[in-house]
Amino acid sequence: MWRSRVWLTRHAAARCECDPHAPPLRGSLPPKGAKFPWGGPAGIFGPCAVVFCDQLQTMNLITFLIQCLNALQYGLLLFLVASGLTLIFGIMGVINLAHGSFYMIGAYMAFGLAPLVAGTLGGGFFATLLIGVVLAVLLGYVLEWAFFSFLYEREHLQQVLMTYGLILVFEECRSLLVGDDVHGVTPPDFLAGSLPLGDMMTYPVYRLFISGVCLALALAMYFVFSRTRLGMMIRAGSTNREMVQSLGIDIKFLYRVVFAAGVAIAVLAGMVAAPVSSVYPGMGNSVLIVCFVVVVIGGIGSIRGALLASLLIGLVDTFGKVLLPQAAGVLVYVLMALILLWKPDGLFKAG
Repeated sequence: MWRSRVWLTRHAAARCECDPHAPPLRGSLPPKGAKFPWGGPAGIFGPCAVVFCDQLQTMNLITFLIQCLNALQYGLLLFLVASGLTLIFGIMGVINLAHGSFYMIGAYMAFGLAPLVAGTLGGGFFATLLIGVVLAVLLGYVLEWAFFSFLYEREHLQQVLMTYGLILVFEECRSLLVGDDVHGVTPPDFLAGSLPLGDMMTYPVYRLFISGVCLALALAMYFVFSRTRLGMMIRAGSTNREMVQSLGIDIKFLYRVVFAAGVAIAVLAGMVAAPVSSVYPGMGNSVLIVCFVVVVIGGIGSIRGALLASLLIGLVDTFGKVLLPQAAGVLVYVLMALILLWKPDGLFKAG
């Protein structure tokens, strides 16, 4: 039992401190059948420490810079999706399990609208984005009027059941309209190039474009919520719905606008992300889980909290897959647990 502790401590510490007398660890494993003092197998954590130290030592400056750019791009794209969920879940109080489906709808819009726009308007990447956002606003407005407006005073279980039903409806409609095949979307020609990083590596221009779009939208959302009358009414409506109604503000229309904006943001995220990822059935399900993690870490209803949480998750997920691939799947949830132990209500309050 204590032999395994000595093995792990000596091997991992020696590797990280670059002890010249340490045995080579690349590909080495703990003694067969060795166990930790608390009963867990040494083979779970020992190789993780070994791989982490190996990858950390072999990473050069250019590789580190590329991973930082990847983490920034993933975090900002995640914020673009999660900010819509923050509006709907945090401000309106509705648990919307169908939010990931809006991301999927955006990706399929990018795939399906591009040929139609090219045939009618002569093409145009930004024209496709604009038409997709307008359609998303109309979709969100209709969905709020037809379904979500009846859920504000209902229990969370009814909200979950109704939104899960919408997931099934969206998936079936997607299957009927475009089938179940995996599709690809090509980026526009003026964003299809790469920037050189060093002598051997390049970085796609389109990924930088995604980061720029997300940053611009984050600044626009901050300005709307903190500097405009509309943002003041939205924040007041999320705090005290009855008081806002007593002041003569149409809270139903206000919530309808908020929901339509949340759907449009998620659809825009799917359209922007389509050229760097495949368009496939069920692509919104995994995004939905991470988006809820973002909302919980950042603080329910907080836009700046969602931004900070998205960037943290982007860093942990990206570098976790590079430095600690065997445990990369749980690192995001470990981060959530640690932050909630520190701040049970999230990083920021609503607003």
